[in-house]
Amino acid sequence: MWPRCRTCIAASPRPCLSQSQGGLHPTESFATSRESNLNCVATQLGIHPTCASGPLLPVPGAPCIITASMESHCISLREIPHTTKLLSSFLEDFGRVAPYFAHPPTAAGVDAAAREVKLDPGLRRTVVDILREQNRRFGPGGEIDPATGRNLDRLAAGAVAIVTGQQVGLFSGPAYTFYKALTAVRCAEETTRRGTDAVPIFWLATEDHDLAEVNHSSWVTRNGLARYELPPRAEDAGRRVGEVVLGEAIESIVATAAQTLDGPFAEETARALRESYTRNETYGSAFGKLLARVFAGRGIIFIDPLDARLHRPAASVYLRAIEDADSLREALLARSKELESAGFHAQVKVTHETTLLFYTVRGRREPLRSRNGKFTAGDAEFSREQLVAAVKETPEAFSPSALLRPVVQDSLLPTAAYIGGPAEIAYLAQTQVNYQKILGRMPAILPRASFTIVEPPVARFLAQYGLDIRDVFAGPQHLRAKMEQKSLPGALAGSFDAGEDSLRQLLKGYEEPLGRLDPTLLDALQAAERKILHQFTQLKAKAARAENFRSGVLERHEKILLDALYPHGGLQERTLCALPLLASNGPEFLDELAALSSVAGSEGARSCAGQHHVLFV
Repeated sequence: MWPRCRTCIAASPRPCLSQSQGGLHPTESFATSRESNLNCVATQLGIHPTCASGPLLPVPGAPCIITASMESHCISLREIPHTTKLLSSFLEDFGRVAPYFAHPPTAAGVDAAAREVKLDPGLRRTVVDILREQNRRFGPGGEIDPATGRNLDRLAAGAVAIVTGQQVGLFSGPAYTFYKALTAVRCAEETTRRGTDAVPIFWLATEDHDLAEVNHSSWVTRNGLARYELPPRAEDAGRRVGEVVLGEAIESIVATAAQTLDGPFAEETARALRESYTRNETYGSAFGKLLARVFAGRGIIFIDPLDARLHRPAASVYLRAIEDADSLREALLARSKELESAGFHAQVKVTHETTLLFYTVRGRREPLRSRNGKFTAGDAEFSREQLVAAVKETPEAFSPSALLRPVVQDSLLPTAAYIGGPAEIAYLAQTQVNYQKILGRMPAILPRASFTIVEPPVARFLAQYGLDIRDVFAGPQHLRAKMEQKSLPGALAGSFDAGEDSLRQLLKGYEEPLGRLDPTLLDALQAAERKILHQFTQLKAKAARAENFRSGVLERHEKILLDALYPHGGLQERTLCALPLLASNGPEFLDELAALSSVAGSEGARSCAGQHHVLFV
């Protein structure tokens, strides 16, 4: 999709920064292309790619030069708002949650899970044949990307799978879609280097039916935060999103979104968008085509579970979910109580009517519920025997709930590890009981890499107001207060600073005489100082607000910071699409993200694996 550098040379290399500053772990690097840039002179000179960040200079006659210099800082997820106790323990005190998982979230855990993988050779061949056909459809010109083709060959020959997945959101959905894919690629590479052949696989969640969760995409543009939404049609309500055709309306939305892309790689990104999102595609096929183009050359294998041919081998899992519905439900209810008693939360609510399946009835995907010895889906009622017969006859009409989907996935794939986000890690703590009862094994569960990307204009605002990223995460009220302290005109700000120093000196001058007169008066002096300085600071803040009211600059800058870094009161990666970042920074941006996505315990992994990365580009 994009031109790839083939030759480069590092000038004036600098050693990595290893010191810790205020709890941050700075690293500087230049990103190198994965395959076509392997001959980078930095490597030839013995300079590790993560330890060189000098300017890249062209070699005479080289076909292209793409440079990237980025700085990454790490923040513990405990410092990120809304981080759950379960996730914090999973990442930083795994022993507390170990009973709910089969393996620790480390390289050793992946290796242990890989040794447990068992997949029938015939099933492996069948699935690989289906995946070849699916990935051919996703590829440009109906051709499988060569790297993906090689990984399909490796999968057929016995490689294990490093799996991740995501809802098929419009224009690739939130940015963490990319971060999941890159974490899977990195983990597969590291697992292979340790001696276990592994390939990355991306599960497209095409069987979900909540259209409102996937029919929109939020971008930061020159004009602020933009939301692109494909209006739902009444006839698509309740349908699996992989069956919903985008229709004519998608064309104008794509055109509008493409025009807002800005940067040296805007045209390449827009082309991928236009080729993927056309009127005859579905949410699932368009998503698969876009990601196949964005991640070309990285070997990701995409799987669309909506394919009826995959439901045939999955039928045995559906049958267990029906035949053992009562015992599975009781085990899940017990697990929910166990989690809550330990001070954690149960991500998915389980009731006495819960089953683990959905059933498509008259085109609508309905939850299958257990009531009075019968099963219901919408307004239809079935006996256990009727459902068993239906699964055997038309398994493609059934699909798993969130608590069964991972088991179905791993009954089809030789999964050694699953890369998940916070919510997935939480519900997999519940799903473990289903793994034990149905599959008899569970892969290692690993956290996806987590990023906030700070582009140069936003970084300048942070510097202008003396802000740390944590100030943005603390919310609008805290952020505004911090910005007000730096927003006064220079002369007035200098007067306030000088005035504060004068007040401190004035009050300090009373310490000695008051101490001689009555030492107990020193406490009163300190209290008076606090009150006086507080009132003085309040006056300074009021002056800053008056200045902002007059000019409106502070309000505009605050909005830019929040839209770019903490949109709608949440992490950037959970709301904003990554395509504008790709347009600005190109494939080397993805290389850098992948380099920061190592699994804890992997050789050469940076020290902040499992933490939140703040990446300045």
